Amino acid sequence: MTIQLAYSFHLGSDKNKKNSSRNSAKSNVSGTTSKSNNAIQNSSGLTKCDNHNYRKYDDREYDIEIIRGSSSLVDDVKKLYRDEFDEAKEEYNAKQTRENRKIKDYFTHISNNSKSDLACEIIIELGDKKYWDTKDMDFKKRITNVFKQQVINLETMLPNFKIASAIIHYDETSPHLHIVGVPIKIGGKNGMNKQVGKSDVFTKESLRKLQDKMRMLCIESFNKEYNLTNLT
Repeated sequence: MTIQLAYSFHLGSDKNKKNSSRNSAKSNVSGTTSKSNNAIQNSSGLTKCDNHNYRKYDDREYDIEIIRGSSSLVDDVKKLYRDEFDEAKEEYNAKQTRENRKIKDYFTHISNNSKSDLACEIIIELGDKKYWDTKDMDFKKRITNVFKQQVINLETMLPNFKIASAIIHYDETSPHLHIVGVPIKIGGKNGMNKQVGKSDVFTKESLRKLQDKMRMLCIESFNKEYNLTNLT
């Protein structure tokens, strides 16, 4: 008998703020409302994401597992910005003759720019409520290795998406993975040589191919971890 599990790979978008997106998310095949996650557009949105992903608002940190990053999403993203963009920022500033055109802090610069997202969140799930409701917590937590491999797969397939944080939630309908990172583009007609570039990294076509490939790899990892041969 072949078992089919729904796979969800959702990239946060400001379009998901619409009521229609929220409603469709409620009937998602994955059994959760992950589709309604919004883009992380500024430092305020990043703080909200930090509180949600780390369960800081209700002191339920025991229901999560951090597989990448520290206990502070804000600190992790700020560090990523320093590591990835400081050199490009200094090169850009050195070419500016007017002081008001110089960028003091790229994290703050992007946070204050309404046209750019500060970071991106991807949520990955395998299986729906019906499947996971019959499984105990020990069984659920074996998916940790599957999600760890998904992070590695994502980095390999999308090297211009730098991951700051990856956290597994076990306290909702089904175990799922929250990945937060920054998409980067190199070169450009304006601004710094290295910049945040969501629309360059995540196009409709690249996202479709990425979702298909990530699903296939997730199924392979799941079969291996759970010693299955009949999951598709």
